[in-house]
Amino acid sequence: MNRRHDEPSTGTVVKSDGRFSIYGRLFRLPGAKAFCVSGAIARLPNSMISLGIVLALNHLYDNWTIAGTMSAAYIFAVAAVTPFYARLFDRFGQGKVGWPCLALSVTMMLVFAFAALFRVPIAVLFILAVLTGLTQFAFGALVRTRWAYALRGEKSPDLLNAAYSMEAGIDEMVFILGPILAAFLATSVHPVSQLFVPAVACAIGGIVFFSLKDTQPPIVENVRVEASSQLDEAALHGSGNVGGLGDAQPMSLKSLRTGRAKPKSALLYGGVVPLVVVFVVFNMSFNEFDVSVTAMMKAIGREQYLGLQLAMFAVGSCIGAFAFGSVKLKGSKWRHLVVFLSLLTFGYVCCRLSMDSLPLLALFSVLSGLTVSPCFATGNLIIKDIVPPSSLTEGLSWINTAGSVGASLGSSLAGLVLDASDPHVALLLPVLTTFLAVPLSLCGWLLSRRRP
Repeated sequence: MNRRHDEPSTGTVVKSDGRFSIYGRLFRLPGAKAFCVSGAIARLPNSMISLGIVLALNHLYDNWTIAGTMSAAYIFAVAAVTPFYARLFDRFGQGKVGWPCLALSVTMMLVFAFAALFRVPIAVLFILAVLTGLTQFAFGALVRTRWAYALRGEKSPDLLNAAYSMEAGIDEMVFILGPILAAFLATSVHPVSQLFVPAVACAIGGIVFFSLKDTQPPIVENVRVEASSQLDEAALHGSGNVGGLGDAQPMSLKSLRTGRAKPKSALLYGGVVPLVVVFVVFNMSFNEFDVSVTAMMKAIGREQYLGLQLAMFAVGSCIGAFAFGSVKLKGSKWRHLVVFLSLLTFGYVCCRLSMDSLPLLALFSVLSGLTVSPCFATGNLIIKDIVPPSSLTEGLSWINTAGSVGASLGSSLAGLVLDASDPHVALLLPVLTTFLAVPLSLCGWLLSRRRP
């Protein structure tokens, strides 16, 4: 059974009111605006540091290989430790773990930025990049856990669906603004300035976020209740025959002992591993698409429009996020994921066929992007259904980890194909990887139906 610490006796229930949109109802929750906005600001490093490393290192050392390798090492370091931090947040609470982790994370970002500014040796900078990645944790998972706790008294799942869709849209806005801001700072202010801004944003957003104690989820402990050595199974079932003795003895609280049950990893809950595999595979398509389009734009001499072209995909995803949160979808969430991945595959096919016309490519990029945020929102909702509250942050963080791993693999694979062929061949990669994710999600759906 579960024991909650410091949990209010009653939850805040958001009553349905036709005068308010579903998103308006979300922000009527006490503290929702504050933790949503501060969490968004604190997520800015997610979209700036990896690109910032590439821009800074290429300018300072004029070496794309070193810049790309260091950025990939940073991303893998982040992916490796994200679930570990999430387990700490689940086990000990966001407030207790958040403050020291935030201080360590911001400190390492600043140390790395100053090291790049003063041009320390490449080997030292490489080590600092990995150490910086090892101090990063997923603010997105923390925000989504707060939404789940804030909406615990709401019987309808529509509000949580809207909240997770909105967070997916915020992720897209962060990934639209972050690279643009990083590129502007690197070219117009200073080649290393884009490494300092994420640290400041994380510090400001994180301080506000962890200061909001009223919306912090309580610690949920798994409590093991066992019979003492004097009781046998017959006594527990009320037979009255205790320890083989003929005298009936009443069972009291003293005859029981309790203790903390060690929480198991979120990966051990049925359905989580298949979902993580699906997200690794289909997240490969994003960087495959970006790298292939970048190579195409460079080949045709239209690099000045690259940022705008790539932003079209994210704009479509942002629109899809808010649209998805406003509708009610019935049936299995796994089925929804299969449908969205199938539509995304078709969208990539259209992008490949129209790649020689930039206006058509931009149009199909927006249309393809409409399904991306719904995929992420649906994945988070599946995790919410599978994983208990005591491991929810860790479960949600595995989605972020899968995305980071998939993005890194996609970049590497696209680079290999581009070296061997051309952008027309490389732009087939997102079609193939997303198409592969469809049967994998079907397998996850079948496994979830068999799970009791």
